[in-house]
Amino acid sequence: MPNSGVEVLFEGSNFERLLGGLLVTIEIAFISIMIGTILGVVMGLLRTVPTRSLRLLLRLYLEAFRIIPILVWLYVVHFSFSPLLHIDISGETTAILVFSLWGAAEIGDIVRGALESMPKHQAESGKALGLSKGQLYRYVLIPQAVRRMLPGAINLATRMVKTTSLVVLIGVIDVVKVGQQIIELGVIKAPNASFWVYGLIFILYFLVCYPLSVLSRKYERRWQS
Repeated sequence: MPNSGVEVLFEGSNFERLLGGLLVTIEIAFISIMIGTILGVVMGLLRTVPTRSLRLLLRLYLEAFRIIPILVWLYVVHFSFSPLLHIDISGETTAILVFSLWGAAEIGDIVRGALESMPKHQAESGKALGLSKGQLYRYVLIPQAVRRMLPGAINLATRMVKTTSLVVLIGVIDVVKVGQQIIELGVIKAPNASFWVYGLIFILYFLVCYPLSVLSRKYERRWQS
């Protein structure tokens, strides 16, 4: 396949570099999901307390991430907070921080929704048995709410993996950035290099996200049955 452009994928260490960039993408997404889940569970529990001011504050926090694009958050943290605080924040750290805070906001809302959707008689039965509030959440509400949370949480994880493509704009050498570098070096010799490089990146994202999508649908069907 002379001059088709596909050969650019296998010149030197280009293929290995793309896989290395994919690992950076997965690492940012994985760490952000873990941190966001832990913080989100806490926020979700706090959003069920009767203190109106606290619930309003957490609601505003959620809306800030839903209304303001993630790209703007990345720019603000990386290019504004870093110089303002005189702290050298790397692109990877910025990405993990922003994605973790975004994940915490969304997971918190998922947890809140799952807990508030539980039938009221569940809590009343637990109280009648003499369970404390902590025991009620631990043994009755949370185990049942987890089933309702899983599909939404997995969908969020898929969205976070896909949205990591934005980190290239703050200098992170992820799979998209590596692809751009390969295209810039190979486009003179192979004008169609961009088709093959971005095609491979498309496939790599699909291979990462599709299993998560299948898992989400599986749990959703199981919960509905």
